[in-house]
Amino acid sequence: MREEALLAPGSGVDVRTLRTRLAGRVSVPGDDDWDTARQAWNLAVEQHPAAVVHAESADDVVAVVDYAREHGLQVAPQGTGHGAAALGPLDDTILLKTSRLRGIEIDPYAQTARVGAGVIWLEVTTAAAEHGLAALAGSGPDIGVVGYSLGGGMGWLARSHGLAANSVLAVELVTADGRLVRADRDTEPDLFWAVRGGGGNFGIVTAIEFRLYPIREVYAGALFWPLERSSKILHAWRQWVDGVPDELTSLARILRLPPLPEIPEPLRGGSFVVVEAAYVGDGRDGAEVLRPLRELGPTMDTLATIPAVALTSVHMDPDHPVPGSSDGMLVSDLPPAAIDAFVAAAGPGSGSPLLSVEIRHLGGALGRPAPEHGASSSIDAGFAVFGVGIAASPPQKAAVEAHVDVVFGALAPWDAGRSYLNFADRSTDVRRLFTEQAYHRLRRLKAHYDPAGLIRGNHPVPAAH
Repeated sequence: MREEALLAPGSGVDVRTLRTRLAGRVSVPGDDDWDTARQAWNLAVEQHPAAVVHAESADDVVAVVDYAREHGLQVAPQGTGHGAAALGPLDDTILLKTSRLRGIEIDPYAQTARVGAGVIWLEVTTAAAEHGLAALAGSGPDIGVVGYSLGGGMGWLARSHGLAANSVLAVELVTADGRLVRADRDTEPDLFWAVRGGGGNFGIVTAIEFRLYPIREVYAGALFWPLERSSKILHAWRQWVDGVPDELTSLARILRLPPLPEIPEPLRGGSFVVVEAAYVGDGRDGAEVLRPLRELGPTMDTLATIPAVALTSVHMDPDHPVPGSSDGMLVSDLPPAAIDAFVAAAGPGSGSPLLSVEIRHLGGALGRPAPEHGASSSIDAGFAVFGVGIAASPPQKAAVEAHVDVVFGALAPWDAGRSYLNFADRSTDVRRLFTEQAYHRLRRLKAHYDPAGLIRGNHPVPAAH
């Protein structure tokens, strides 16, 4: 872009003024790097903000917030952009990328970590593993720590240790009035409550501190059967989970893999019903817990004692940006009729274009709320369902979204009446994301900290009037 231009075309952003306030890069429509700068992790999402800022420091974040407030703009913070689909149009919004806010500090004695807002989980789990520690990380290697934790955080240690948000000890964030504050149990306690599960609506996080746990190894992996056995395997898995201990977190999924070269040969182009599991404890105990499923004769079995850091590879999530469409729901229970409905909607003969449709077993620590926790401290549901498909073109995206709705419609009789924020990849009624009490408290806090709605989360909480 020519330096003499003051306003970015069609954006209303005074580029020269904004650039003089920042160390980070400012990109606007017309710049050579515009398409790269505005890209989300999900390549199917088209983001068209007024400008994109790659912050280099917390001072840059303060400067962007001050500029936006002065010029009647909004700011949408974004780490990796995994949840970008729910943001919607970004007119009059500065997309603030926090990926350059780096740094990982592990305190092996206190068993805590402090990381910058741009850090991803694989970096944390690798650093923590050097001290025999594990984090309540996401199921994919390149999921951002901050966005995941602010939205709840439900990974492979969830039934034994609960939501990641409950392990957050402090956040450093910039509020809508341009203050850089630390929020913890003693300082800004209301703000600390709101960000733990309330999403990115209350401030722009620059760093986060959380607990680590003395876990070196877990017994984990996956069992694969041909897709044609979906009904038998899913019914068996559903009956089996009623008797498993809290140390065991598992999911069952229907998986249709494309014939892509990056997919290992035994799986490439194949369709399967899969059970994935992680057991925190002795491997022999884990093997005994999983023995009933192994007796069903899987065609592939990867269950083994593995380093805790390897958990990010169990779910086989891509480690690079891809185009996709997805969404999730919570169900109160899965009686036999619900399993039958699920198989009819997603299994053999369904014509499903979905890459994966999974059912995660909840309960255990996930279902135990505590007064010291935040806005989303537990999940009051028996299972979480999540469907995803490749969306490399508009027709593909429409087909995936339509079939996600088919699956959700089949399970509608068992809808829990709530949604889980990190699985809500499409716009939804934000009241479904929280309990009624938490929702009204969040609205009051939004009115206190950001009455003008300057800071924009993926699922905006409206300020109380």
